[in-house]
Amino acid sequence: QVQLVESGGGSVQAGGSQRLSCLASGSTDTIYYMAWFRQVPGKEREGVAAIAIYGRTAYADSVKGRFTISQDKAKNTLYLQMNSLKPEDTAMYYCAAARRWYPGEPPRLARDYNYWGQGTQVTVSS
Repeated sequence: QVQLVESGGGSVQAGGSQRLSCLASGSTDTIYYMAWFRQVPGKEREGVAAIAIYGRTAYADSVKGRFTISQDKAKNTLYLQMNSLKPEDTAMYYCAAARRWYPGEPPRLARDYNYWGQGTQVTVSS
């Protein structure tokens, strides 16, 4: 079992920056990928960024060049650095972890992830 605890959400003005953190505990050695998802009411959960244990990353087109996913393996912590924030980035952000290996780049589909954090709200005002 893996537990994920998020932090770093809050309110920020457009153009600003924010960093989200996700602390993983439990059977962390079983994790192949970690990812950040976001969701707004009435919309599907979107895979924002994902990272494999060996470092390969994948990003949604909407955040490329602005967001950076990274991990500190020693601390079992996942990060999402968000720069140049836009109002459309406003969403509930979720940390996720996957136990299975998948071919190709890290997956960004919610159905491929096994464990989820509680979610942290990010609100970007214009």
